Amino acid sequence: MDQLPNFQDLKVSQSSQAFSRQTMGSLDHLLIVLPEKPHARLFRKLPQGTQLERMFKRSKIVGSGVVTSRLNNQRDTGIVLSTYTEKSTFQRLTWARKLVAECLKNSPGTLGISTIGLNEEERQRVIVAIVAAAEAAAFKLPEFKSAEKSRSRSLKQLKILSAQPRIDLNEVNATSLGNNVARWFTALPPNELNAKTYRHMAEQLAKKYGIRSEFFDEHKLKKLGAGAFLAVSQGNPSRDAGILRLSYRPKKQAKPDLALVGKGILFDTGGTNLKPFKSMLDMHKDMQGSAVALGTLIALSKLQVTYAVDAWLAITENRISGTAYKSQDVVRAVNGMTIQVIHTDAEGRMVLADTLALAAREKPGLIIDYATLTGSCVVALTERYSGAFSNREELAAQVTLSGTESGERIWSFPMDEDYDEDLLSSVADVKQCSATGYGDHILAARFLSKFVPDSIPWVHLDLSAGQHKGGLAHIPSDLTGFGVRLTVDLLRRNQVGL
Repeated sequence: MDQLPNFQDLKVSQSSQAFSRQTMGSLDHLLIVLPEKPHARLFRKLPQGTQLERMFKRSKIVGSGVVTSRLNNQRDTGIVLSTYTEKSTFQRLTWARKLVAECLKNSPGTLGISTIGLNEEERQRVIVAIVAAAEAAAFKLPEFKSAEKSRSRSLKQLKILSAQPRIDLNEVNATSLGNNVARWFTALPPNELNAKTYRHMAEQLAKKYGIRSEFFDEHKLKKLGAGAFLAVSQGNPSRDAGILRLSYRPKKQAKPDLALVGKGILFDTGGTNLKPFKSMLDMHKDMQGSAVALGTLIALSKLQVTYAVDAWLAITENRISGTAYKSQDVVRAVNGMTIQVIHTDAEGRMVLADTLALAAREKPGLIIDYATLTGSCVVALTERYSGAFSNREELAAQVTLSGTESGERIWSFPMDEDYDEDLLSSVADVKQCSATGYGDHILAARFLSKFVPDSIPWVHLDLSAGQHKGGLAHIPSDLTGFGVRLTVDLLRRNQVGL
């Protein structure tokens, strides 16, 4: 695949018009949201309100609270009516996803949404949630089917009716764009997304948003002493691996304020410690952390934030071969620290070690890294939450709060120094991991902390919620792109060091 899609082709508009005949005639489908206990007078404001009121009363008896019907107009406009009660952000986004899915059953090209009877705060929260859900649902993940595609329409227009006052949708549009970027790259099969094509497409996308790029290939990394990254990449059949640095600069400044670091393992066999079949099957998705870092950078660029941002993508495979690294190898990272290799399937922390150290050399005010790093985080949290680790307690608390407020839920894990006892090595400065596997998500974070100076605030996100069957919150696909929305919320609330 050599051509990028339009990552955000859903046109969203806001109109002060309500339910005129002309407005209804321009819609394929209409979604109306009412309070939990709507007064009868509210139904009089709706098209075919008497009929909808009767249907609503019947729906309440069976407990659904959702009405579906069609308008008696030339377009045969579909209609979905639902009530809303105040919810957490996650619950509201989940509710919005299910409502949008109901609206899209008949493949409308144009969807109108309106609220009646909600207070202004509720109205804005509901509209933002529905727009986020619609943006995610309208975007098509890559497909490679040879059969002729269905001729059914896809959602192209979202019209917000009775939009008074207008709602600021800049953040939801930007985070939707970033999430679509993250999901699309992660969904590509491994023969389509290799190190060479990933670099090319990421640079192509960055150029579109005025973002500069620099690639550290294996030759440059060897000169820099990045032995941890090269230990993993040395097993690859080709020499295309490397670290891609993308730089967003709103002003002419060299120093980044923020560094986003992502694990980009394009396919993970486990290396010499080979994975079994089921564990290896979806390992083309092990680059999701880098895709989230890329998507977050694009979202921040779309928002035209005033601070400088770098994204560092650690791009390689972890292959089994005669040149692959082995247990008990000792390698030296770019910051001079020596690492005793214990398990070759703990490759993510190896490539992140050098990438974090390189990012830290630029002395940003904050570093955030993203990685589908450990199975133990999934065991601890399932795929509904992601884990957070930080070298600042107050920062960990802020990340958890942003998880609640953004709907991308976070659980913060301990980072006490005594965990380092499990990483003590008799032959090197640190072990890559523990042979027991106990608390591996915590030990992985403690390992990574060795490559970030204490002077730099740092957050490590273990993306256990990067994939969830049936979708999560407002995202309808199994791949969730978890992290973009969370990060944008965190940075808006508290620009630590920026």
